Amino acid sequence: MASARFFVNIEPLRRFPHFRTLWTGYLLRQLGQYLTATTVLYQVFAITHSNLAVGLVSLAQLGPALLVPIAGGALSDAFDRRRVLLSTALLIGGATTGLAVNAASPHPALWPLFVCAGVIQGLSSIDSPTRSAVVPSLVDADALVPANVLTQLLWQLSSMIGPGIAGVLIAATHGRLSLVYWIDVGSTLAALQAVLRLPAMRPTGGGRKFGLGSIREGLRYLASRQVIQACFLADWMATVLGEPVSLFPFMALVHFHGGPDAFGLLSASPAIGAGIGSLLSGWTARIRKYGKAVLLFVVVWGLAIFGFGLSPWLWLGVVFMCLAGWADATQVLFRTTIVQLEVPDRLRGRLFALQSAAQVSGPNLGNVEGGIVASFSSAQIAITSGGLGCLVGAAAIAKFMPALNRWNGVVG
Repeated sequence: MASARFFVNIEPLRRFPHFRTLWTGYLLRQLGQYLTATTVLYQVFAITHSNLAVGLVSLAQLGPALLVPIAGGALSDAFDRRRVLLSTALLIGGATTGLAVNAASPHPALWPLFVCAGVIQGLSSIDSPTRSAVVPSLVDADALVPANVLTQLLWQLSSMIGPGIAGVLIAATHGRLSLVYWIDVGSTLAALQAVLRLPAMRPTGGGRKFGLGSIREGLRYLASRQVIQACFLADWMATVLGEPVSLFPFMALVHFHGGPDAFGLLSASPAIGAGIGSLLSGWTARIRKYGKAVLLFVVVWGLAIFGFGLSPWLWLGVVFMCLAGWADATQVLFRTTIVQLEVPDRLRGRLFALQSAAQVSGPNLGNVEGGIVASFSSAQIAITSGGLGCLVGAAAIAKFMPALNRWNGVVG
């Protein structure tokens, strides 16, 4: 009994067949996504040898991450969400095919990396929030937190395995990056077969007609809920200030004097920490003050990023990034549950799309910011100053947006 309370609760996978189908189908899809994301960063650095150029990949993703969710959430609340998931999976596979073809050429061009990365980001900004929106309709209310833990575990296992495999494949194939991209193309088949097995999933009430009025309704609802605003801002602020991913190539290859395997390990380390934390997440079921937990783990994230920036050895940097990954996954768990409980089903597509805009644009801006600051100072200064900024930001949210700190599971 004690071990059941300590380890991750897998009961939602046993009790709810449709949730199990979605979860297992997307496990391979997420693995392929992280293979591609890691390889794009490596390929840009290999072509340019520039931290700034790696950061600009995130800039190319920023516009789609901010703009696409505004319309994508309205689509998710207007149409059968099953069809939305099918469409995005097919289109993502097409964009990844473009990366594979470019990588297979004798002299790969740089611009397709930016274009395809932006397209994939835009499509993912529809796909991911749609999946978050359907979870409450696939499980009971009492299973929502463990279902979200399992969803987090899916993401973290994929991102933990994906960068490591990418690093091994890059080294083993002597830079034949097209192989990694083709694996991602194949992973879309897993997502497609899973979604095809699901029933139709129209929003409650049949859906809100797609249009500007639907978008305005979602924005008005967000404006009326300080706790949701604070959830979005906490994550956005932490990643804008503290996101270190664009500096991983420099830290792995230059600062830590490693190679592709060191880059893969460093890229995987946040997911390793998050994955271990998710496996040992039984304690989360006893937490009721979700808002306070969000702020606490933003602070832990900031401290871990600060420690990473000061690390002189690869192993210590990996430890700090594991801690950062655990903190990030835990605050995402509580933040997502708050939004799922606060938002009615008819609005979930739009609100989760807005959350996606904050959740994805934050790291993209953070990667750009990290590359710019590092180019004028050093990677270590860029990382440590960002970590300290997270602490200041968390304190400001607690003071000026108290609804989040007070949230204890009571909806409204």
